[in-house]
Amino acid sequence: MVFHTILRFVHIVSFAAWFGTILASLFFLKAIESKLTGNDNNTAEYAQLLQRFLKLETKVADVAVIGVILSGILLAVLYHGWTVWVFVKSLLIVLQIALTIGYIIRSVRTLTYPCSNQEYNSWYRLFGISLTMFALVLFVSFFLL
Repeated sequence: MVFHTILRFVHIVSFAAWFGTILASLFFLKAIESKLTGNDNNTAEYAQLLQRFLKLETKVADVAVIGVILSGILLAVLYHGWTVWVFVKSLLIVLQIALTIGYIIRSVRTLTYPCSNQEYNSWYRLFGISLTMFALVLFVSFFLL
């Protein structure tokens, strides 16, 4: 029973860390928006700061995602079984990762700074995708599992 509690703890903390990295990125990008969309003399410096932040954020997010997946698999195998809702939750997480990576490759990686406000809004659409998927996963977890 202690192992089950530890696995649930790891699963919840990993999910929270993953969610936290998304929110931290949203707040950071909102804070530096004017520096990356205007004609500021320090645009290159802020672009480098953004790249450094994203490298660190990605490391934390990757560890968190791996923690969610591994602890989720262990919870399903050892305690909960592979129910329909466990598959639905798993598919939602895979879909979230695929949509996020796909959108980053298609729309965010191509940004150069300074950029227009309209181009910068690609970041906010990315957060819209991520936060919507988080909401769906949480809905399934709390109301359907």
